[in-house]
Amino acid sequence: MNRNVLSRRVLAGVALAALALTGCASNDNSTEPGGSGGDSAYANLSGELKASGASFPDAYYQEVIEEFKGAAANVTVTYNATGSGTGKKQFGEGLVDFAGTDSLVKDTDGVTAGSFLYVPTVAAPITVSFNLQGVDKLQLSPETLAKIFQADIKTWDDAAIKADNPGVELPSTPVVVAHRSDGSGTTNNFTKYLDAAAAGTWKLGSGDTVNWPASTQGGEKNTGVAQIVQQTNGAVGYVDLSDAKATGLKFAAIKNKDGQFVEPTLDGTTAGLEGAEIAADLSYNPLNAAGATAYPITAPTFIIVKTSYGDAAKAELVKGFLKYLLNDGQELAKEIDFAPLPASLKEKALAQVDKIQG
Repeated sequence: MNRNVLSRRVLAGVALAALALTGCASNDNSTEPGGSGGDSAYANLSGELKASGASFPDAYYQEVIEEFKGAAANVTVTYNATGSGTGKKQFGEGLVDFAGTDSLVKDTDGVTAGSFLYVPTVAAPITVSFNLQGVDKLQLSPETLAKIFQADIKTWDDAAIKADNPGVELPSTPVVVAHRSDGSGTTNNFTKYLDAAAAGTWKLGSGDTVNWPASTQGGEKNTGVAQIVQQTNGAVGYVDLSDAKATGLKFAAIKNKDGQFVEPTLDGTTAGLEGAEIAADLSYNPLNAAGATAYPITAPTFIIVKTSYGDAAKAELVKGFLKYLLNDGQELAKEIDFAPLPASLKEKALAQVDKIQG
Protein backbone atom coordinates (compact mmCIF):
# COMPACT_ATOMS: atom_id res chain seq x y z
CA MET A 1 0.00 0.00 0.00
CA ASN A 2 1.17 3.54 -0.70
CA ARG A 3 2.93 4.96 2.36
CA ASN A 4 1.08 8.30 2.18
CA VAL A 5 -2.27 6.51 2.15
CA LEU A 6 -1.25 4.37 5.11
CA SER A 7 -0.07 7.41 7.08
CA ARG A 8 -3.33 9.20 6.37
CA ARG A 9 -5.30 6.21 7.63
CA VAL A 10 -3.27 6.06 10.84
CA LEU A 11 -3.91 9.75 11.47
CA ALA A 12 -7.59 9.28 10.69
CA GLY A 13 -7.73 6.42 13.16
CA VAL A 14 -6.18 8.56 15.89
CA ALA A 15 -8.70 11.31 15.17
CA LEU A 16 -11.62 8.88 15.32
CA ALA A 17 -10.35 7.45 18.61
CA ALA A 18 -10.19 10.95 20.07
CA LEU A 19 -13.73 11.66 18.92
CA ALA A 20 -14.91 8.39 20.45
CA LEU A 21 -13.40 9.32 23.82
CA THR A 22 -15.02 12.73 23.63
CA GLY A 23 -18.35 11.07 22.90
CA CYS A 24 -18.00 8.79 25.94
CA ALA A 25 -17.60 11.82 28.16
CA SER A 26 -20.75 13.42 26.80
CA ASN A 27 -24.43 12.76 27.50
CA ASP A 28 -25.23 13.40 23.82
CA ASN A 29 -25.71 9.98 22.20
CA SER A 30 -26.87 11.31 18.82
CA THR A 31 -25.29 10.16 15.56
CA GLU A 32 -24.94 11.92 12.24
CA PRO A 33 -27.97 11.82 9.92
CA GLY A 34 -28.49 8.64 7.98
CA GLY A 35 -27.30 5.92 10.34
CA SER A 36 -24.82 4.75 12.91
CA GLY A 37 -21.65 5.75 11.12
CA GLY A 38 -19.98 6.83 7.89
CA ASP A 39 -20.52 9.88 5.72
CA SER A 40 -24.16 10.98 5.97
CA ALA A 41 -24.33 11.16 2.17
CA TYR A 42 -23.65 7.42 1.87
CA ALA A 43 -24.53 5.91 5.25
CA ASN A 44 -28.07 4.87 4.20
CA LEU A 45 -26.76 2.78 1.32
CA SER A 46 -26.65 -0.99 1.74
CA GLY A 47 -26.05 -3.94 -0.55
CA GLU A 48 -23.39 -5.44 -2.79
CA LEU A 49 -21.74 -4.33 -6.03
CA LYS A 50 -19.69 -6.64 -8.23
CA ALA A 51 -17.37 -5.34 -10.92
CA SER A 52 -14.52 -6.50 -13.11
CA GLY A 53 -12.31 -5.16 -15.85
CA ALA A 54 -9.15 -3.15 -16.46
CA SER A 55 -6.07 -3.98 -14.41
CA PHE A 56 -4.52 -0.60 -15.34
CA PRO A 57 -6.52 1.34 -12.65
CA ASP A 58 -6.83 -1.60 -10.22
CA ALA A 59 -4.57 -0.11 -7.51
CA TYR A 60 -6.66 3.07 -7.56
CA TYR A 61 -10.02 1.31 -7.53
CA GLN A 62 -8.99 -0.95 -4.64
CA GLU A 63 -7.95 2.09 -2.60
CA VAL A 64 -11.23 3.89 -3.32
CA ILE A 65 -13.20 0.75 -2.37
CA GLU A 66 -11.27 0.49 0.90
CA GLU A 67 -11.94 4.13 1.76
CA PHE A 68 -15.59 3.84 0.73
CA LYS A 69 -16.09 1.29 3.53
CA GLY A 70 -15.68 4.11 6.03
CA ALA A 71 -18.41 6.15 4.34
CA ALA A 72 -20.84 3.32 3.56
CA ALA A 73 -20.32 0.58 6.12
CA ASN A 74 -23.24 -1.48 4.81
CA VAL A 75 -22.03 -1.68 1.21
CA THR A 76 -19.66 -4.31 -0.17
CA VAL A 77 -17.89 -3.50 -3.43
CA THR A 78 -15.63 -6.03 -5.17
CA TYR A 79 -13.55 -5.27 -8.26
CA ASN A 80 -11.79 -8.13 -10.05
CA ALA A 81 -8.96 -6.99 -12.33
CA THR A 82 -9.63 -9.36 -15.24
CA GLY A 83 -8.47 -7.02 -18.00
CA SER A 84 -10.66 -4.68 -20.02
CA GLY A 85 -11.72 -7.29 -22.58
CA THR A 86 -13.06 -9.76 -20.02
CA GLY A 87 -14.65 -6.96 -17.99
CA LYS A 88 -16.63 -5.69 -20.97
CA LYS A 89 -17.69 -9.24 -21.82
CA GLN A 90 -18.87 -9.94 -18.26
CA PHE A 91 -20.72 -6.62 -18.18
CA GLY A 92 -22.48 -7.49 -21.44
CA GLU A 93 -23.46 -10.89 -20.00
CA GLY A 94 -24.91 -9.28 -16.87
CA LEU A 95 -22.38 -10.96 -14.57
CA VAL A 96 -21.20 -7.67 -13.03
CA ASP A 97 -22.87 -4.40 -12.09
CA PHE A 98 -20.24 -2.25 -13.79
CA ALA A 99 -16.94 -2.75 -15.59
CA GLY A 100 -13.63 -0.95 -15.80
CA THR A 101 -12.16 -0.40 -19.25
CA ASP A 102 -9.26 1.51 -20.75
CA SER A 103 -10.60 0.98 -24.27
CA LEU A 104 -13.88 1.96 -25.85
CA VAL A 105 -16.66 -0.56 -26.38
CA LYS A 106 -16.78 -2.28 -29.78
CA ASP A 107 -19.55 -4.33 -31.41
CA THR A 108 -17.54 -7.49 -30.72
CA ASP A 109 -17.50 -6.84 -26.95
CA GLY A 110 -21.06 -8.11 -26.51
CA VAL A 111 -22.37 -4.85 -25.03
CA THR A 112 -25.51 -3.47 -26.68
CA ALA A 113 -25.15 0.04 -28.07
CA GLY A 114 -27.20 2.56 -26.09
CA SER A 115 -27.38 0.31 -23.02
CA PHE A 116 -24.40 1.82 -21.22
CA LEU A 117 -22.69 5.06 -20.25
CA TYR A 118 -18.99 5.95 -20.04
CA VAL A 119 -17.88 7.45 -16.72
CA PRO A 120 -14.28 8.76 -16.85
CA THR A 121 -12.43 8.13 -13.58
CA VAL A 122 -8.69 8.91 -13.70
CA ALA A 123 -5.78 8.84 -16.16
CA ALA A 124 -2.19 7.64 -15.93
CA PRO A 125 0.93 7.25 -18.01
CA ILE A 126 1.75 3.91 -19.61
CA THR A 127 5.45 3.47 -18.98
CA VAL A 128 7.93 1.79 -21.28
CA SER A 129 9.70 -0.12 -18.53
CA PHE A 130 13.05 -1.79 -19.14
CA ASN A 131 15.68 -3.95 -17.46
CA LEU A 132 19.10 -3.42 -19.01
CA GLN A 133 22.17 -4.08 -16.89
CA GLY A 134 24.43 -1.03 -16.75
CA VAL A 135 21.84 1.36 -18.24
CA ASP A 136 19.72 3.52 -15.94
CA LYS A 137 18.45 6.17 -18.36
CA LEU A 138 16.94 5.57 -21.78
CA GLN A 139 15.29 7.74 -24.43
CA LEU A 140 13.11 6.34 -27.20
CA SER A 141 11.41 7.95 -30.17
CA PRO A 142 8.05 6.52 -31.29
CA GLU A 143 9.63 5.09 -34.45
CA THR A 144 12.31 3.28 -32.46
CA LEU A 145 9.69 2.09 -29.99
CA ALA A 146 7.61 0.65 -32.83
CA LYS A 147 10.62 -1.21 -34.24
CA ILE A 148 11.42 -2.65 -30.80
CA PHE A 149 7.91 -3.93 -30.10
CA GLN A 150 7.40 -5.49 -33.52
CA ALA A 151 10.81 -7.22 -33.16
CA ASP A 152 12.55 -5.35 -35.99
CA ILE A 153 15.26 -4.39 -33.49
CA LYS A 154 17.03 -7.42 -32.03
CA THR A 155 19.73 -6.00 -29.73
CA TRP A 156 20.04 -2.98 -27.48
CA ASP A 157 23.05 -1.58 -29.37
CA ASP A 158 20.98 -1.16 -32.54
CA ALA A 159 21.74 2.01 -34.50
CA ALA A 160 18.21 3.40 -33.99
CA ILE A 161 18.46 3.12 -30.18
CA LYS A 162 21.96 4.63 -30.27
CA ALA A 163 20.64 7.59 -32.27
CA ASP A 164 18.05 8.28 -29.55
CA ASN A 165 20.70 8.01 -26.81
CA PRO A 166 23.88 9.87 -27.83
CA GLY A 167 26.77 9.27 -25.46
CA VAL A 168 25.14 6.27 -23.76
CA GLU A 169 27.09 3.00 -23.86
CA LEU A 170 24.54 0.39 -24.91
CA PRO A 171 25.26 -3.35 -24.62
CA SER A 172 24.65 -5.95 -27.33
CA THR A 173 22.13 -7.68 -25.05
CA PRO A 174 19.21 -9.26 -26.94
CA VAL A 175 15.91 -7.36 -26.69
CA VAL A 176 13.12 -9.32 -24.97
CA VAL A 177 9.70 -7.77 -25.60
CA ALA A 178 7.06 -8.31 -22.90
CA HIS A 179 3.39 -7.69 -23.71
CA ARG A 180 -0.05 -8.50 -22.35
CA SER A 181 -1.31 -12.03 -22.98
CA ASP A 182 -4.90 -11.13 -22.09
CA GLY A 183 -7.35 -8.76 -23.78
CA SER A 184 -6.20 -5.43 -22.45
CA GLY A 185 -7.10 -1.76 -22.60
CA THR A 186 -3.46 -1.02 -21.81
CA THR A 187 -2.51 -2.86 -25.01
CA ASN A 188 -5.23 -0.97 -26.86
CA ASN A 189 -3.91 2.41 -25.75
CA PHE A 190 -0.25 1.50 -26.26
CA THR A 191 -0.80 0.19 -29.79
CA LYS A 192 -3.17 3.05 -30.61
CA TYR A 193 -0.38 5.43 -29.61
CA LEU A 194 2.12 3.66 -31.88
CA ASP A 195 -0.42 3.68 -34.72
CA ALA A 196 -0.67 7.46 -34.42
CA ALA A 197 2.86 8.49 -33.44
CA ALA A 198 4.77 5.99 -35.60
CA ALA A 199 2.48 5.81 -38.61
CA GLY A 200 4.30 4.17 -41.49
CA THR A 201 6.61 2.27 -39.13
CA TRP A 202 4.19 0.41 -36.85
CA LYS A 203 2.71 -2.57 -38.67
CA LEU A 204 0.75 -4.51 -36.01
CA GLY A 205 -2.34 -2.30 -35.83
CA SER A 206 -4.16 -1.55 -32.58
CA GLY A 207 -6.65 -3.25 -30.29
CA ASP A 208 -7.12 -5.03 -26.98
CA THR A 209 -5.01 -7.80 -28.56
CA VAL A 210 -2.65 -7.78 -31.55
CA ASN A 211 -0.62 -10.51 -33.27
CA TRP A 212 2.71 -10.10 -31.50
CA PRO A 213 5.83 -11.68 -33.06
CA ALA A 214 6.60 -15.22 -31.91
CA SER A 215 9.84 -14.10 -30.24
CA THR A 216 7.99 -11.94 -27.69
CA GLN A 217 6.73 -12.97 -24.23
CA GLY A 218 3.21 -12.51 -22.85
CA GLY A 219 2.27 -11.77 -19.25
CA GLU A 220 -1.18 -11.66 -17.66
CA LYS A 221 -2.28 -8.20 -16.49
CA ASN A 222 0.07 -5.29 -15.92
CA THR A 223 1.67 -7.16 -13.02
CA GLY A 224 2.54 -10.09 -15.28
CA VAL A 225 4.32 -7.85 -17.79
CA ALA A 226 6.11 -6.07 -14.94
CA GLN A 227 7.36 -9.40 -13.56
CA ILE A 228 8.79 -10.46 -16.93
CA VAL A 229 10.67 -7.17 -17.20
CA GLN A 230 11.89 -7.36 -13.60
CA GLN A 231 13.21 -10.90 -13.99
CA THR A 232 14.80 -10.64 -17.46
CA ASN A 233 17.92 -8.70 -18.42
CA GLY A 234 17.25 -7.03 -21.77
CA ALA A 235 13.48 -7.00 -21.30
CA VAL A 236 11.18 -4.11 -22.18
CA GLY A 237 7.42 -3.87 -21.70
CA TYR A 238 4.52 -1.46 -21.36
CA VAL A 239 3.23 -1.15 -17.77
CA ASP A 240 1.10 1.37 -15.90
CA LEU A 241 3.08 3.75 -13.67
CA SER A 242 1.70 2.40 -10.38
CA ASP A 243 2.69 -1.22 -11.10
CA ALA A 244 6.02 -0.18 -12.64
CA LYS A 245 6.97 1.74 -9.51
CA ALA A 246 5.69 -1.00 -7.20
CA THR A 247 7.91 -3.50 -9.03
CA GLY A 248 10.93 -1.18 -8.92
CA LEU A 249 11.29 -0.87 -12.68
CA LYS A 250 13.17 1.74 -14.68
CA PHE A 251 11.26 3.49 -17.46
CA ALA A 252 12.24 5.33 -20.61
CA ALA A 253 11.65 8.94 -21.56
CA ILE A 254 9.51 9.00 -24.72
CA LYS A 255 9.79 11.61 -27.48
CA ASN A 256 6.53 13.54 -27.65
CA LYS A 257 4.74 15.35 -30.46
CA ASP A 258 6.73 18.53 -29.76
CA GLY A 259 10.04 16.65 -30.10
CA GLN A 260 10.82 16.57 -26.37
CA PHE A 261 11.82 13.44 -24.45
CA VAL A 262 9.47 13.27 -21.46
CA GLU A 263 9.45 10.81 -18.57
CA PRO A 264 6.16 9.26 -17.35
CA THR A 265 5.03 11.56 -14.53
CA LEU A 266 1.68 12.79 -13.27
CA ASP A 267 2.58 16.33 -14.35
CA GLY A 268 3.20 15.03 -17.86
CA THR A 269 -0.10 13.16 -17.71
CA THR A 270 -1.99 16.28 -16.65
CA ALA A 271 -0.37 18.20 -19.51
CA GLY A 272 -1.60 15.49 -21.88
CA LEU A 273 -5.14 15.70 -20.51
CA GLU A 274 -5.29 19.43 -21.10
CA GLY A 275 -5.02 18.89 -24.84
CA ALA A 276 -7.60 16.10 -25.07
CA GLU A 277 -10.92 16.60 -26.87
CA ILE A 278 -13.93 15.28 -24.93
CA ALA A 279 -16.65 13.60 -27.00
CA ALA A 280 -20.37 13.94 -26.20
CA ASP A 281 -20.40 10.45 -24.62
CA LEU A 282 -17.40 11.53 -22.42
CA SER A 283 -14.93 9.29 -24.20
CA TYR A 284 -11.62 11.03 -24.88
CA ASN A 285 -8.14 10.28 -26.15
CA PRO A 286 -5.09 12.07 -24.68
CA LEU A 287 -2.59 9.83 -26.54
CA ASN A 288 0.14 11.65 -28.50
CA ALA A 289 -1.17 15.02 -27.32
CA ALA A 290 0.67 18.22 -28.22
CA GLY A 291 2.57 20.17 -25.59
CA ALA A 292 6.25 20.44 -24.69
CA THR A 293 5.74 18.80 -21.27
CA ALA A 294 3.01 16.31 -22.27
CA TYR A 295 3.85 12.65 -21.76
CA PRO A 296 2.72 11.07 -25.04
CA ILE A 297 1.48 7.67 -23.80
CA THR A 298 -1.14 9.06 -21.42
CA ALA A 299 -4.09 6.70 -21.11
CA PRO A 300 -7.64 7.38 -19.93
CA THR A 301 -9.71 4.83 -18.06
CA PHE A 302 -13.47 4.54 -17.66
CA ILE A 303 -16.17 2.72 -15.78
CA ILE A 304 -19.09 1.59 -17.92
CA VAL A 305 -22.50 1.41 -16.27
CA LYS A 306 -26.00 0.51 -17.38
CA THR A 307 -28.29 3.31 -18.46
CA SER A 308 -31.03 1.48 -16.52
CA TYR A 309 -30.66 -1.25 -13.91
CA GLY A 310 -34.33 -2.18 -13.57
CA ASP A 311 -33.75 -2.02 -9.82
CA ALA A 312 -33.92 1.31 -7.99
CA ALA A 313 -31.82 0.12 -5.04
CA LYS A 314 -29.06 -1.21 -7.30
CA ALA A 315 -29.02 2.00 -9.32
CA GLU A 316 -28.64 4.06 -6.14
CA LEU A 317 -25.74 1.85 -5.02
CA VAL A 318 -23.93 2.30 -8.32
CA LYS A 319 -24.56 6.05 -8.29
CA GLY A 320 -23.45 6.36 -4.67
CA PHE A 321 -20.16 4.55 -5.24
CA LEU A 322 -19.36 6.50 -8.40
CA LYS A 323 -20.16 9.84 -6.76
CA TYR A 324 -17.79 8.91 -3.94
CA LEU A 325 -15.11 7.97 -6.47
CA LEU A 326 -15.54 11.24 -8.38
CA ASN A 327 -15.49 13.37 -5.22
CA ASP A 328 -13.55 11.99 -2.23
CA GLY A 329 -11.89 9.36 -4.42
CA GLN A 330 -10.21 11.92 -6.68
CA GLU A 331 -8.16 13.08 -3.71
CA LEU A 332 -6.58 9.61 -3.51
CA ALA A 333 -5.47 9.51 -7.13
CA LYS A 334 -2.07 11.20 -6.96
CA GLU A 335 -1.08 9.20 -3.89
CA ILE A 336 -1.37 6.04 -6.00
CA ASP A 337 0.28 7.48 -9.14
CA PHE A 338 -2.87 8.38 -11.06
CA ALA A 339 -3.91 11.80 -12.33
CA PRO A 340 -7.32 13.07 -11.18
CA LEU A 341 -9.78 14.38 -13.74
CA PRO A 342 -9.67 18.07 -14.65
CA ALA A 343 -12.48 19.94 -12.86
CA SER A 344 -14.56 20.42 -16.00
CA LEU A 345 -14.45 16.72 -16.90
CA LYS A 346 -15.21 15.71 -13.32
CA GLU A 347 -18.41 17.79 -13.40
CA LYS A 348 -19.44 16.18 -16.68
CA ALA A 349 -18.77 12.74 -15.20
CA LEU A 350 -20.96 13.51 -12.18
CA ALA A 351 -23.74 14.65 -14.52
CA GLN A 352 -23.32 11.37 -16.41
CA VAL A 353 -23.79 9.41 -13.17
CA ASP A 354 -27.05 11.28 -12.52
CA LYS A 355 -28.42 9.84 -15.79
CA ILE A 356 -28.40 6.28 -14.39
CA GLN A 357 -31.96 4.99 -14.00
CA GLY A 358 -33.40 2.42 -11.60
